[in-house]
Amino acid sequence: MDLALATGRGPALLTNIEGRGPLVNDEDVVAFGYRDAEEQAAFGSQPLPRELLAFDLPDVRRRGIDAAARDAGAHLTRDGGPDGGLWIHVDADVLDDAIMPAVDYRLPGGLSWEELTTAIRIAIQSGRAVGLEVTIYNPKLDPGGEGARGLANVIGDALT
Repeated sequence: MDLALATGRGPALLTNIEGRGPLVNDEDVVAFGYRDAEEQAAFGSQPLPRELLAFDLPDVRRRGIDAAARDAGAHLTRDGGPDGGLWIHVDADVLDDAIMPAVDYRLPGGLSWEELTTAIRIAIQSGRAVGLEVTIYNPKLDPGGEGARGLANVIGDALT
């Protein structure tokens, strides 16, 4: 939903702030590591726009995490690409369900801690990252705090 709103899909009150249009153009976005396209289609959700670069989880695995993350970074830092910096948005449910049960929308499979660290590190090493946010994490579903520690470790490791 965040991506839909940021790219201008939804009520004008949320997608056309002060008449400026979408916050981000489709061609300046990379969807990385998602694995729910078939389920979303079954529920009638719109597919990702063709102009948006998308690497689903099978594609990431086929390419290898390093190559896929570098290709994503190259797209976002290309000549004629987005002005300014790039924003890293991480939904915690991109992680493998076995290591991140503290999300409301659980799916089997997903990235490992190491894969997520690599993807974020490569984005940061582009020199264009201006911010990072982690969403979807639900602390009520993480009574021992393992998921929170894992996410904090990923961010810390990616920054070093």
